[in-house]
Amino acid sequence: MSELTVTGPAVERGEEILTPEALAFVADLQARFGGRRDELLAARRTRRAEIGRTGRLDFLPETAEVRAADWQVAPAPSDLLDRRVEITGPTERKMAINALNSGAKVWLADFEDANTPHWANVVGGQVNLYDAVRRTIELTTSDGKEYRLRDPDALPVILPRPRGWHLPEAHLTLDDRPVVGALVDFGLYFFTNAQELLARGSGPYFYLPKMESHLEARLWNDVFTHAESALGIEHGTIRATVLIETIPAAFEMEEILYELRDHISGLNAGRWDYLFSIIKTLRDAPGDHTLPDRNAVTMNAPMMRAYCDLLVATCHRRGAFAMGGMAAFIPSRRDAAVNEAAFTKVRDDKTREAKQGFDGSWVAHPDLVPLCAEVFDELMPTANQVTLRRDDVDVTADDLLDVAATPGSRTLDGLRTNVEVGITYLAAWLGGNGAAAIHNLMEDAATAEISRSQIWQWAHSSATLEDGTVVDRSLVERILTEEYDALVAAGGPYAAHLATARDLFRATALDDDFADFLTLPAYDEVLRTGG
Repeated sequence: MSELTVTGPAVERGEEILTPEALAFVADLQARFGGRRDELLAARRTRRAEIGRTGRLDFLPETAEVRAADWQVAPAPSDLLDRRVEITGPTERKMAINALNSGAKVWLADFEDANTPHWANVVGGQVNLYDAVRRTIELTTSDGKEYRLRDPDALPVILPRPRGWHLPEAHLTLDDRPVVGALVDFGLYFFTNAQELLARGSGPYFYLPKMESHLEARLWNDVFTHAESALGIEHGTIRATVLIETIPAAFEMEEILYELRDHISGLNAGRWDYLFSIIKTLRDAPGDHTLPDRNAVTMNAPMMRAYCDLLVATCHRRGAFAMGGMAAFIPSRRDAAVNEAAFTKVRDDKTREAKQGFDGSWVAHPDLVPLCAEVFDELMPTANQVTLRRDDVDVTADDLLDVAATPGSRTLDGLRTNVEVGITYLAAWLGGNGAAAIHNLMEDAATAEISRSQIWQWAHSSATLEDGTVVDRSLVERILTEEYDALVAAGGPYAAHLATARDLFRATALDDDFADFLTLPAYDEVLRTGG
């Protein structure tokens, strides 16, 4: 078999991760599964074109027997029985230590939406996880500040999230073709840490993002089965939690659980990417599928309520955990009033989730861990509530597609916020920071995707704002100029990337050809500049 070619620059301690054996393992994964991944991405495009023509999705008639049959997923391992609070964040060293010290039950160690795939982040993140698994992670900053684990025996369970199937890793090639980024992230972590995790009484557990079909879940299951066999690990040791964050996947929850039934522990309501997927999937479909301002779309909107109800009912019917969505608020150290208002919203949202039947939820900041825990401790005194069967749930395709019933308005302020946040986030992303605090919210690639795709849809459908203004290219261009000029005047740590961020945002928000993911052209820019 051909060997991997490494073209990325040297990364401190990278040789501990990129060993010949680990690279051979990743090369084997790529050779076996890379072609199927390419076929599945092509199938996505074909399906999306059909949805654009018809404006319809539905539950699959060819898998009706799976939905009707009596089956359960494999029982959860002991350290994944209680997941009431999960903290998410990138694998950057300081943030990793803070997450491990947060008191959460699970840390989602993110190689995906909260991470810029600079080669230093990809390899450095694996180094940090190597140390985290072994409880040796620590950091002394240039100003002498020290970060260490407070209690190495009481840490969150680590669940890395590899990149989605669509992203390549251009710094690793096999036969002159980039390796699939998801296989790099999974393969390096699994090969390096699986045996150590098992020796410590845990296991190799993962979050899987952005799937659109049960066939993509089948591919992951085959990857897991082969990886376990290659390392001599018992079948079913790997456990995954799948994010249901695309609207096509919402119609295949049962099938996704079934395909991964030996390797899955639950599904997650990935609300931000789900909104992006609704916009992207229905962007040019017949009828009016335009949404109000992104901040106006709450989880109480009928289509979002239906999505969550269906997820909880599906998971609990099959013995899997239903994980709630992200509380993205970042507490202010200077404004108590901002904190009070935001904490009230977070508490209300987590209360809704606990009452809806979720078995836990996500936060983006350690200060939110106690609040989320308090809500679930009160409303879910047991480790989980998988036994809560939502037999009252009867969600139809029309319920999931009822975009028109979403309350709220399209406003000039909403359009302006989309532009400002989109440019600001992209500048941070290009600078290597995929988790950027903007206006006391943790913005990641998913929220930036909502911003630019919403503008694309508004502009290409000549949507009107609440004051009657028609959204067209000239209006967006004017606001782009105003917001860019204001950001340049304000400066900041990523000011050098603002011009490129503006151009990327303009292209992905206004060009007639809709980019499937803004991170793809942004990654091309990273490669161009040597990242």
